Amino acid sequence: MPSAHVAVIGGGPAGLMAAETLSQAGVRVCVYDAMPSVGRKFLLAGRGGLNLTHSEPFDRFVARYRERSREVGDWLRRFNADDLRAWTHELGVETFVGTSGRVFPSEMKAAPMLRKWLHRLRAGGVEVHARHVWKGWSDSGGVLFDTPGGRIELRPDAVILALGGASWPRLGSDGAWQGALSARRVRIAPLRPANCGFLAEWSPWFKERHAGQPLKSIAMAPRGEPMRRGECVVTSDGLEGGLVYAWSAVLRDALEREGEAWLCLDLLPDRDPGQVLAEVSRPRGSRSWSSHLAGRLGLRGVKAGLLRERLDPSAYGPGMLAQAIKCLPLRLTATRPLDEAISTAGGVDFRSLDRDLMLRDLPGVFCAGEMLDWEAPTGGYLLTACFASGRVAAQGALRWLAATGCPR
Repeated sequence: MPSAHVAVIGGGPAGLMAAETLSQAGVRVCVYDAMPSVGRKFLLAGRGGLNLTHSEPFDRFVARYRERSREVGDWLRRFNADDLRAWTHELGVETFVGTSGRVFPSEMKAAPMLRKWLHRLRAGGVEVHARHVWKGWSDSGGVLFDTPGGRIELRPDAVILALGGASWPRLGSDGAWQGALSARRVRIAPLRPANCGFLAEWSPWFKERHAGQPLKSIAMAPRGEPMRRGECVVTSDGLEGGLVYAWSAVLRDALEREGEAWLCLDLLPDRDPGQVLAEVSRPRGSRSWSSHLAGRLGLRGVKAGLLRERLDPSAYGPGMLAQAIKCLPLRLTATRPLDEAISTAGGVDFRSLDRDLMLRDLPGVFCAGEMLDWEAPTGGYLLTACFASGRVAAQGALRWLAATGCPR
């Protein structure tokens, strides 16, 4: 009797982890991907150094998923950051912990790791079918794909959907799966940008002089939140970069509620307010304020430009300047477009899924990865949860196949 056949649709980390878990259990697995090759977003994520996961304690790690900590925490109890590192080492890729606690492969790149992984998958019997665009289901329940040779219909014993969000359409994550699932009464939370940049209304003067410049050694926080240190980049129409991404969920939610979001920017986090006021209050003689601030506090370039951009020169005075240096208010007007974001929030509602990530209204169909309604900050959290969800969905599929009597 032939073994069960599972179709994994989507060749990112979640889909490939699901495929490996299934194949190791003796199931015949075919991976279908719309692009000419699999793992394209994974490769892009590793261009600047592949941040696989994070080494912080489990409770703090799980808290990074905010309102989805319970659901994602359930995945991570079955496949956590330590498990991911051990799996990576078994693949023949060593890892190290950086000074920030982030975990990287020793070569820092995704390509060598993906090559080894695909070699192991193929050796385990996993078939990869590129340029297969999933188009939902036929009236008779078959799985439909558009291929270079035309439309085909397949009837696997189970399906795992790992189709990504909508933040990288040119790499295959275009959110096109929403229509097919909505037609089957699957609840879907609207897709929104996560780990994204934001728009601000800069003056022509500021844009011309400072667009593209980094803001280093700063701290920032939305209203009512504790300060975080880091850096970001001034763009021609706003802000982007690591420190902004860290606050993106809070800022995006504020924009959706109120139509605007406010940041407090500390330009000199190493100086306390009293020190800043004392230096600003020193006599400046005939020097301009910009020369005075540069000489006394080292404030120049884009930091000085931001002060000029946001403060009325007629209001300049020691008290006002000192306060602004430690908490310069910046108004943000919108997120960058969804297709420019690093990742996506929203997706398949957890109420449509059981604990094994099977769709309640579509028995035998499982979902994994970024297409589910959760989000994570940068720092390895997104990748870790994608890997874990792929493992959970595959284990759920194995249980479902066993319960329905499919041979393995």
